[in-house]
Amino acid sequence: MKHIIIAFIILATTWCSSCSNLLDEMPEDFISRVNFYQNETDALGAIAGAYSSFGIDYYNINYYLLLELHGDYIDGRGSQAPISNFAQVLDNVGIGRAATGWSVLYQSINRANAVLDNVPGIVNMSDNVKKRIIAEARFIRAMAYYNLVKAWGPVPIRLHEARDLSALSSPREPEERVYTLIMEDLEAAQNDLPTSVGAETGKASAGAAKLLLANVYLTLGQWEKAATKAEEVITSGVYSLVEVDKPDDFYKIFATQTSSEDVFSVHHSENRFSEIPLYLHRGDTPPYNYSSRGFWAWIPKTNSFIGSSWDNNDMRKSFNLYTKHLDRNGNEVNLPSTSPILFKKFISNTAGLNVYSLPILRYAEAFLIYAEAAALANNAVTPLALERLNIIKRRAYGYPLNAASPVDYTAAADARAFQDVVILERGYEFILEAKRWWDLKRTGKVKSAFQAVGKTYMDERLLFPIPENEINSNPALSQSDQNPGY
Repeated sequence: MKHIIIAFIILATTWCSSCSNLLDEMPEDFISRVNFYQNETDALGAIAGAYSSFGIDYYNINYYLLLELHGDYIDGRGSQAPISNFAQVLDNVGIGRAATGWSVLYQSINRANAVLDNVPGIVNMSDNVKKRIIAEARFIRAMAYYNLVKAWGPVPIRLHEARDLSALSSPREPEERVYTLIMEDLEAAQNDLPTSVGAETGKASAGAAKLLLANVYLTLGQWEKAATKAEEVITSGVYSLVEVDKPDDFYKIFATQTSSEDVFSVHHSENRFSEIPLYLHRGDTPPYNYSSRGFWAWIPKTNSFIGSSWDNNDMRKSFNLYTKHLDRNGNEVNLPSTSPILFKKFISNTAGLNVYSLPILRYAEAFLIYAEAAALANNAVTPLALERLNIIKRRAYGYPLNAASPVDYTAAADARAFQDVVILERGYEFILEAKRWWDLKRTGKVKSAFQAVGKTYMDERLLFPIPENEINSNPALSQSDQNPGY
């Protein structure tokens, strides 16, 4: 995190007091361009600042929480409870959280654009370092736009750093144009990013660009391209799946700074910790509490796929969920009837384990993307697609990864039925990793999934509201540009 702290010092901004709520992504001034962007150190500071928006804001809690509570397997408590009510549009608190996500994503874009506008002109730096920094900026911009277009649909496209209010005028662009930009950025970035970043998994690599690109292709239904990119990651020789013998072995992925399957993650430190565990656990539920300030905000829905079909022998189940805790006297007791099950994927202060990073792109996802995309590309379940899926399932049961096991799936009747199986497996694998909502949306399964758990669903919830501050401050937008229902 040192590089992030340095970046904040270098890129410290003075926010316009009259428009701080309008333009979180646009500072009133940076350090003078005459004095900045002069050398490699300046360039490294600028790209660190671009990374920091994701780690400290977007992938920390409020917007992340909003995404997770759009899943069918989870309900919120307290101020988060209305998010889980899909019979109505977001309330004011939810709208505010969505606006925070929008602001932080455009802040990331603006910082990436600042790098792309200024770093190419720096003479006093290594060409290889320059290429890498430019590729990193394109990766960051692509990831931000990918999250924007999935959540809001058509969005303004900004390709240059916004330094004042005059740069705000940008209409909502069709989703097709946004996705074209995302693919162009990632296709370029993959060529100049390093094959491996070692322990610096908070930085982009070629594998990260390829796996993100595979996600984009999957979202767009470009099956063959998605399978190809996923396979490039699988066969790169850079990553390997963490093997497990007991449920808590999964903490080798989630309670560590990095692991062999960490493709891209957001890092935290003991001084700048993740707030996620605060929202997972009751304040008095050792050994899984983060601290006595636990907000206990998420509760699994037992009538979802978590309760109805998840095999108890799948070690991911006992790793992710718990029903008992130690009371203040050290006695094991059941959780209260109001929350009989809670999550424990992310923990801290337990036997020396701490949440240092939140996985955004994991090696396991490459296997599941390949399985789904290859089957759909061929309109049939290929042997390799089936094997890729079974490798992930075998890992969950503690079987050798590359040998047939008693829990292996057999080929489904057709490719679409096989896709349903993969989506279910993704549900088990990626609980609390902000992927379930996107999976339901891209496969058109939101309504059926919510009905299956007794939730009333309205179409207006498929898109988040455009922030009112954006509509008021962007001359190219009006209230008619607002998404339905808001």
